[in-house]
Amino acid sequence: MTTRRGAHPPGPDSGVVLSVLTPARRLVELAPHRGAHRAAARAGVAIAVPLLVLAATGHLELSLYAVFGAFTSLYGRTHTHGSRLRMQASAGAALVAAVVIGTTISTLPAADTVVVPVAALVAGAATLLSDAFGWHPPGALFFVFALAACAAVPSDPSRIVVAFALAGASGLLAMAVSGAGAVLPAARARRPTALSVSFATAARRPGQLGAVGAVVVAVAVAGAIPTLSGLGHPYWAMVAATATLGGADAAAQFVRAGHRLLGTLLGIAFAAALLAFPLASSPLLAIAVVVALQVGAELFVGRNYGLAMVFVTPLALLMTELAHPTGAAGLLLDRTVETVLGVAVAVGVTAATLLARRAHRARARA
Repeated sequence: MTTRRGAHPPGPDSGVVLSVLTPARRLVELAPHRGAHRAAARAGVAIAVPLLVLAATGHLELSLYAVFGAFTSLYGRTHTHGSRLRMQASAGAALVAAVVIGTTISTLPAADTVVVPVAALVAGAATLLSDAFGWHPPGALFFVFALAACAAVPSDPSRIVVAFALAGASGLLAMAVSGAGAVLPAARARRPTALSVSFATAARRPGQLGAVGAVVVAVAVAGAIPTLSGLGHPYWAMVAATATLGGADAAAQFVRAGHRLLGTLLGIAFAAALLAFPLASSPLLAIAVVVALQVGAELFVGRNYGLAMVFVTPLALLMTELAHPTGAAGLLLDRTVETVLGVAVAVGVTAATLLARRAHRARARA
């Protein structure tokens, strides 16, 4: 091998250096815009309308159920209207189911204990369903979030029907908002995008069983540690673990871990500034802030996940505070601690999976 004069040939550690620098560089990369403003506008309308209705009727404390139904609008952002609506139908039904399961758990005396294994199983099922239905964004994040957050709000059995109705109505509204552009000539001129559904293909895909097992273990461990130790809001640890494992491969998961941590820390500072204002006493102002944060998250989630987390973190905290006020200081601390915990658990699971694969290959060669 020849090298330029004065240059040194790559040493044995060059591969290690590149493997470290590449994920680090991806932390600050900004992907192309790709029409993110359209998806952001749809998400903003889908979340604003049900919140305004709840505020007008004096029931903003039910906003959590409506917001999770409105998350239906987040699916299929790159698809044409037909395939987008088909994707949203399946994802929206799963979101409503997660809300109902979480609300049902919240009525149980041992809700804090029951929610962890149920969330772990739902995370595994949602991971498989996501692959089978071709959901985009992929993974189990929103379903674990919906289930665990609803389970954390104390309620009675009569609330289950309310949660189902609100989440379902918001999901249908989100689909209507997402499909409204189909009447435009430009939309009809686009070539339809394909959407295939195959449970058999998803189940046989290489590494599928390992991916499902990894997210089940990570959610169970991330939820069990704060539950057993008495930390508040254990579901944030489960959500952080699920989000980290949402990367397509190990490298993407390590990048996602960095994005989740850095974005959350910046988002905590942003949330502290927002929560310093008495937003709960001004419903319209609170709704305006929630909608703005949702729009901001959608503008950046496809470009840089860490930047999106700067908006997602205060959005999640404000949603929680509106549904079940507990005090800003405790929320900020719990969110920080449990995000670190959830990310650490997910990174540990990813590292253990890599080591197991490496050992298996070594045994196969031997």
